[in-house]
Amino acid sequence: MDRAQVIERLQAIVPADAIISDPAGCRPYETDGLTAIRQQPWLVVLPETEAQVVDVVKLCAELRLPLVPRGAGTGLSGGARPHEQGILLGLSRMGRILELDPVRALARLEPGVRNLAISEAAAAHGLYYAPDPSSQIACSIGGNVAENSGGVHCLKYGLTVHNVTGVRLVMADGELLELGGGSLDEPGLDLLALLCGSEGMLGIVTEVTVRLLPAPAVRQVLMAAFARVEDAAEAVSAVIADGIVPAGLEMMDQLAIAAAEDFVHAGYPRDAAAMLLCELDGVLAEVELDASRVQALFESCGATQVERAVDPQAQARLWQGRKSAFPAVGRLAPDYYCMDGTIPRAALASVLNAISDLSRKYQLRVANVFHAGDGNLHPLILYDANRDGELARAEAFGADILRACVVAGGTITGEHGVGVEKLDGMCVQFPPAALAQFDRVKAALDPDGILNPGKGIPTPSRCAELGGMHVHGNRAPFAGLPRF
Repeated sequence: MDRAQVIERLQAIVPADAIISDPAGCRPYETDGLTAIRQQPWLVVLPETEAQVVDVVKLCAELRLPLVPRGAGTGLSGGARPHEQGILLGLSRMGRILELDPVRALARLEPGVRNLAISEAAAAHGLYYAPDPSSQIACSIGGNVAENSGGVHCLKYGLTVHNVTGVRLVMADGELLELGGGSLDEPGLDLLALLCGSEGMLGIVTEVTVRLLPAPAVRQVLMAAFARVEDAAEAVSAVIADGIVPAGLEMMDQLAIAAAEDFVHAGYPRDAAAMLLCELDGVLAEVELDASRVQALFESCGATQVERAVDPQAQARLWQGRKSAFPAVGRLAPDYYCMDGTIPRAALASVLNAISDLSRKYQLRVANVFHAGDGNLHPLILYDANRDGELARAEAFGADILRACVVAGGTITGEHGVGVEKLDGMCVQFPPAALAQFDRVKAALDPDGILNPGKGIPTPSRCAELGGMHVHGNRAPFAGLPRF
């Protein structure tokens, strides 16, 4: 069936203005936050109701048309890259808060509701939604479920999977399925956990139920400057080893510090090699005690400066720099490539030093800003796509960073997903038997392979071309990697 015939069928399902087929109208949908990877959509469809989503999916199942779901388009792994012969299903028009129950501390949401809008709506009841990605002002809850998003407070309060209690989703054949509900532990297999982070490959989320938390009575934020990256990394481990679980524990290196300071003037120490931001929350006595303990630990690890922010204005100033780090670094070069790998905390110093060595090898600058408390790295590789070979060098640099994460005992992604960006990294991390099992799960729920095809799981031939690069479990320092 050609495109005109598909459009005619779609016009019986959604309003005419919900179908976009002209090149100019489709252009904003050709990429997500990973702008180096682009594809002009074949068709864009913007449903407004769950029933419309069901009918669109049934049409795609009937015609065997690829279907790519898209939230706010802030993803950073190419997970929402359109298919050249399929429909891009944008869920941004499904943006209603369906219910906010302050007694049960739950909210029911359509997938297009912005992350920050949940906390804004809950604030009147003294509640908030804990996961807070850097893109929270724009990213949507449906996309958060697809990527299992985290944020600066995921160390204490968990990722999306720990804060979602239920979803409604449309399966690949158009069947409507409800998983979970209004409690944290529903009977049966935990398919909800399988869905979180499945990147639109197993079903399309049409409703999300999240738990809300009481706003903490007291918060304090400590900023600590260090003359050596190794000292800051040691301080991170020291805090967790002491039994303290901060709400957030973030780290920035010198390049990221300078960029953020130039951008928002947060009062960061420009001469520091590394900086930590540690937020503690709870009741006053607990927070006061933990803040004193953290400050002592920072100083014992060599902190050259420690600032403690007690009032909300000072805390907001310190966090503004961290929250603005990505756009701030974007001012340093025409382009940057944001990586996402996770490592054990004990490996922070060695992997950061390896990234520094790789920076010299590839002759590209890199700014590090990341969730240090749970070892989730976000190296930002600076490059200029207009210069011949720089994008390829940046991608090779990123691939080596991910290999270093795997060899150190970590993973190729913490919260950005695999998408198309990390398909080679999947071959590095997982053996053929594991990848085959992923394929079996996908086939069980999407037998015709129409949902977000080509994402998340590499083909066996792709891994074979890479020479069977599985290295997980090899604890020799960076064994199997190029010398750097």
